Amino acid sequence: ETKNRSRDRQKSHTMLKSVNWVMEALLLKDPPPPPPLLTWRLLKKQDDRTSATVIRLLTGNEAFDTMAKAETDAILQRDKEDGEKLAAGIQISIDRGVIPAGIKVEPITQITTTGKGADQVADEILAKLGSAVQKGCVVVFQGLSGTGKGTTVAKLKERIGGKCVTWSNGNVFRTLTLLAVKYCESIGKPFSADILSTQVIADLVGKLSFGKVGEGENERYDISIKGGGINATVADIASTMLQDPGMTKWLPTVAHQTQGDVINFGAKALGQLAEAGYTVLLEGREQTVNYIRTPHRFELVIPDTNILGQRRAAQRIMGKVLKDVEGEAEKKKDYNEDCTKVLQELTVVNC
Repeated sequence: ETKNRSRDRQKSHTMLKSVNWVMEALLLKDPPPPPPLLTWRLLKKQDDRTSATVIRLLTGNEAFDTMAKAETDAILQRDKEDGEKLAAGIQISIDRGVIPAGIKVEPITQITTTGKGADQVADEILAKLGSAVQKGCVVVFQGLSGTGKGTTVAKLKERIGGKCVTWSNGNVFRTLTLLAVKYCESIGKPFSADILSTQVIADLVGKLSFGKVGEGENERYDISIKGGGINATVADIASTMLQDPGMTKWLPTVAHQTQGDVINFGAKALGQLAEAGYTVLLEGREQTVNYIRTPHRFELVIPDTNILGQRRAAQRIMGKVLKDVEGEAEKKKDYNEDCTKVLQELTVVNC
């Protein structure tokens, strides 16, 4: 009996120790972090911090993971197709002798954007640029869609301030398309790619110039158009003639035929701005930006391409949430449930 009592006490002591170990383990174990809160203030920013919050909130949700995977596949496929079309356009300009086939590209600095906010990425780039931003320079950005080029350029423009501008070839292509359509009208022929001979394209480009326009407070750098019945700057017609559906439907055709001409025009304009002390930020595909001479070249990369799809999916979700709840500003502690609701709606639509 004494042995039994001793054995029972020992058994009880062992069980108590086990319970204590479990309790101790539970107490020492870090509690799971609370879910992130998508507040109104964060939602209305619609920036990299907003998308990061939505990703943290929804990662692991089967519908979100499926949506993100589909977005990743679409981005990679679209980038591949766009790259092939651009390369074909570049080859046309090489065959016409407008641009050289072989070019030597300056060293490119790769910046990994995974897990970094726009400010952190901007810090790395500004540290690399050093005093160049005070003197004037051209800064080129390339990388897959969704790596944060647009966000980074916007943040750098905000951080640098003053004489910092962005450049896009979009309005150059639109202006050439407008002039091409006007030319076809003047000769009484319907628009077609066959009309865009080397001489015709050279004549159209010759109607464009870049430099200072306006006076006093209105002084600025802009593209001027003189010819084809037009005497204006791009700023004058950007929201009118350059958006005419009758013209813009021919934009892809003109862009395909004039890649090299627009690259050359843009390169000269960028040089003028840099010489005037401006920091010019240019984002684009490597097929075109490789023709811009500058030592300041950056490629934004995300090693795990699945993150590209997560970002794009998050952007779609947070954009729709903001649109749906704009009249309810600050009436809720957070908009987490709205994200889940919008995710379900988008998933149903995609199905």
